[in-house]
This record gives sequence, structure tokens and C-alpha cells, in this order.
Amino acid sequence: MDGVKNGTQLIKIATTWLLIFMLALAAAIVTITVVNGREFGPEKTVAHYLQALRDGDGAKALGLLQAKLPDANAAALDGPALAKSQEALENVSVGEAVDAPEGRKRVSVNYTIAGTALASDFTLEPGPRQWLFFDSWTMVPTTLPSIHASVVNANQASINGVDANMPDGHNSFAVFYPGNYELEYRSPLFAAPPVTRNVTSAAQPVPAVGLSTGPTSDLLAQVDGVVRKYLDTCAKQAVLMPTGCPMSADTANRVASPIKWSIVEYPTITISPFGGQWIMAPLTVKAQVGFQEQDLFTGLLQDFKHAENFDFTAKLAINGSNVSVTPVLSY
Repeated sequence: MDGVKNGTQLIKIATTWLLIFMLALAAAIVTITVVNGREFGPEKTVAHYLQALRDGDGAKALGLLQAKLPDANAAALDGPALAKSQEALENVSVGEAVDAPEGRKRVSVNYTIAGTALASDFTLEPGPRQWLFFDSWTMVPTTLPSIHASVVNANQASINGVDANMPDGHNSFAVFYPGNYELEYRSPLFAAPPVTRNVTSAAQPVPAVGLSTGPTSDLLAQVDGVVRKYLDTCAKQAVLMPTGCPMSADTANRVASPIKWSIVEYPTITISPFGGQWIMAPLTVKAQVGFQEQDLFTGLLQDFKHAENFDFTAKLAINGSNVSVTPVLSY
């Protein structure tokens, strides 16, 4: 009886340990499944990629995306320019993976830029297992998109605040996606308003950027000051035809008092690009001449005042930050 009783107890103990083992195994399977889905699923690969973009870590982002580099400038592929490309993205969410052809998965990233809803899709394929149990997912290789840009009368521009060369006023910039990229040109004398492009995928072409350079307010003020000084100097000449000046006057009578010129309206300064140079539009000054004249026949004295528009041009020469303005007269 004791043997039977001992055998029954051993069976109970074995059954208990088997049950514990089975429960532990089931728990392990559940844990592995949960961890595999949360930490090693395709969504996690995409999340790591997005974090690399936010960190400005171009090397890590490129490795995760497995993308080829186009023949383009790399100024926006790392550091501050890359990190800045993510600042405008709001409400970013990584969707659940869905089945794609050939055993692949597709993950959509949804976000908004300036209130506009956008999305970027990533296709991933299974990679080698890690630690025997956990999946790995790698992005299907692609080629990074690029932004083609041109700038008027300049050989430099910036993308997301980072300066880049623009040989002959043209260049292309390789960029990651999703991202928001701002291109502009700015110098003390000339500037182009910023142009923004949203890049959502490698397949969708990005519209080219044309930076329309124009004079800064500082340059216009500087040239305006030179032109005003020139005209004020002309107005100080007490003659009917000031030397080297656009103004002139005549009279059939005798001038019986000092001649006085005054500037009624100064020219409006307009500077535009032409043929790779900067030119000034024709200038018009409104000037008034006044003096007392005596009629040669009657001898009567009378005051004379006359205001008139006078046209002239000027050549603009720029050497670095130095600006010179040379009036050009035609008689």
C-alpha cells in the first residue's frame, strides 16, 4: 500500500511540475509574441528611422532606410539641417503594418505640416531572426529623392539654414523623407524669399525651387542715399545748366538774381537682374528752378519758377560689400 501511495504522490508531483512547465512555456510564448510584435515588428523599424531623422543622425537614418544616394549635394542629410526638416511635422503617428506582396509589410506614417494632412509609406521585408526567437524587418532599398534649385545672380544658397554652393546658380539637394525643407538666399545686399518644399516619398517628384533674388532694403537705402547726395550737390550749382547733372533750364530774358535749384521729388530706386548682372532702372528726378528775370524789351522784373521732370540713368557696380553708383547723362 505504501508503494502505491508513494507512486500516486510522485505522479501528482510530476503532473504539477508539468503543469507549471506548460504554463511557463505558454507565458514565455506569449511574452515572446508580445515583445516580438512591439519591439521587433516592422513598425518599430520605421519608428527608429523617424527618431534618427529627429536626432539629425543621417548615418543611422540612411542605414535603416537602406537608400542609395543620388548625385546631389548632401548638405541636408545630417546634423541641424536634417533635424530641422522634422520640426514642422506635427501629429506624427506610425500605423499598424499591413500585408504587402512577396511577404512584405507596408507601414504608413501619418502627420500634418502647417495643418495639411500628409502620409509617407514604407515597405519592409523580413530579415534574419535575432536570438532565435525575434523577427527583424528591413526597409526595401530605394533612392533618396532630391530637390532641384536655382538662384538668380548668386552662387550660394541655404537649405534649412545650412549654406551650400550653387555652381552657376544651380544645384540639387539629396533629402530624407518625410521632411520639410526651406531654401533661401540671403546676403547683406541681395536676398531671395524662402521657398518651402514638403517631401513625402522617394517616388513622388519634388517641384523645383527657383529663388528670385532681389536687392535688400539696405542696398536700396544705400543706393538711394548716393543718388540723393548727387542730386543735392547738383542743386547747389547756381547756374541754369549744372555741370554733370540731369537738370537744365533756359530763358530768353536776362537773369537778374541768383539761380536756385531745389529737388521736388527724388527718383525711385529699382534694381533688377539682367544678363548675370544687376542694373538700375532709368531714373526720373523732379526739380524746380527759380530766379528773377528781366524782360529785355520792357525792362520789367518778374519772378520765375518752373518744375520739370528730368530723366537720367546710372551704372551700378558691386564688389563684395562695396557699392558704387555712377550717373550717366545723355544730352
